[in-house]
Amino acid sequence: MRPRNMNKDWKATARTLSEALPYLQRYSGAVVVVKFGGNAMGDADAMAEFARDIVLMRQVGVNPVVVHGGGPMINEMLGKLGIESEFVRGKRVTDQATVEVVEMVLTGLVNKRIVQAIMDEGGRAVGLSGKDDDLMVCEADDPELGFVGRPIEMNVQVLRDLFAAGIIPVVAPVATGMDPLETFNVNGDTAAGAIAGALKADRLLLLTDVAGVKDGSGEVVTELVPDDIRKLTAEGVIAGGMIPKTETALKALEEGVRAVVIVDGRVSNACLLELFTEHGSGSMIRQPDLPSLTARRDAE
Repeated sequence: MRPRNMNKDWKATARTLSEALPYLQRYSGAVVVVKFGGNAMGDADAMAEFARDIVLMRQVGVNPVVVHGGGPMINEMLGKLGIESEFVRGKRVTDQATVEVVEMVLTGLVNKRIVQAIMDEGGRAVGLSGKDDDLMVCEADDPELGFVGRPIEMNVQVLRDLFAAGIIPVVAPVATGMDPLETFNVNGDTAAGAIAGALKADRLLLLTDVAGVKDGSGEVVTELVPDDIRKLTAEGVIAGGMIPKTETALKALEEGVRAVVIVDGRVSNACLLELFTEHGSGSMIRQPDLPSLTARRDAE
């Protein structure tokens, strides 16, 4: 009979699981929309870790929806096909040729890679796009940008049907338009926010390659309300690529999402840290009437 070696790591793991119980109970049955993108999409180990976290969320009763981007893969394919990109005010003009490549890469290569990763970790996943069952109907966001869409109609029953079947939806941000056979490319954060709003999700997690929203001194702010976001934006502290993320967060809150968290996706198990631990991860943007971070951890 082999003696059991109860080392400190095992005890710490057991303690962590025990401390997670209130949060596991809190999020049982909740809808959590996760925007996945950044460097993790091109790293096999990071992809597997993300997929494992999503499967664990589903296993403990959370209803996760994964919405993904794929900009680097689109750029790579456009280069191989010799399709040059034109930019207006820093945004890519999406003509007919480009939107066809976008649809091919996002709904094909990228979407199915994420589905496969989730399946490899023991979960059940189905890949779809905003076109499926008219999940996301768009109009042109800016005529100068061509087929770049802004969601105007959401039909999320297909996602609820997948939840009921125990399946994790993985959504590519490609949408249909009002005209026959019209296709739009949608910013991944925008698509995730629109889906979260339509589902009245408990949480929208925006995974990024930065630590979170920073204040004027460069320190990460762990918790903000909409007025804080507007003030930091007016002061120029929130700038560049953080602006569309915070705009997405504000719109999602207006549409009924309980809270949005801008999460540093470079941190291992970032989604689990945010949902199932006391300290969370990244910058939470919440409505003023939602309890503060400390009270939230005790009361929710």
